[in-house]
Amino acid sequence: MAARRLFLRFPVLANSLVYGTLYTGAEFSQQTITHKILEKGEPRPYDLRSIGHYGVLGLGFYPQVYYYWYRWLDRRFVGTAAATVLKKMLLDQFVLTPPLLVAFYVSMSLMERKKDLFEECRNKLVPTFKTSCLFWMPAQLVNFMWVPPAARVIYVGSCALVWVNILCWFKRQDY
Repeated sequence: MAARRLFLRFPVLANSLVYGTLYTGAEFSQQTITHKILEKGEPRPYDLRSIGHYGVLGLGFYPQVYYYWYRWLDRRFVGTAAATVLKKMLLDQFVLTPPLLVAFYVSMSLMERKKDLFEECRNKLVPTFKTSCLFWMPAQLVNFMWVPPAARVIYVGSCALVWVNILCWFKRQDY
């Protein structure tokens, strides 16, 4: 019950810890797959700097945005009627997602000290957004239909474990 008390007393902190762990874990799992399983020859060591970059975003940015975003959505659009859920899904996908994807690519470029902070974003934003529509629309249907509002950030964090593996794959592609 300590976890329940933590979520009731400090919901932003609790959601941040869970979401951040899942988000960072996605990069760890992606490196495990690419560096330890798929590569031929000697496995590469983990890139702890990269894992740290995902930790910064997963602990310090995304969960706070999601917490307040979902709180606003749930207050503005109450219920699980089809029209309400559709509005939430469309707002989430077409209003919130593009800036979050831009934030991902630009923040990563900044942490990686790239000269052109926007190059990767320009090259990868559209294919990433298209893929996010395929992934997140069904995930958000479940979220807005059946997940209690207090558990939305954790649910999205669980989905993000898969989604960030996809993001990591996009990040490693050359466009």
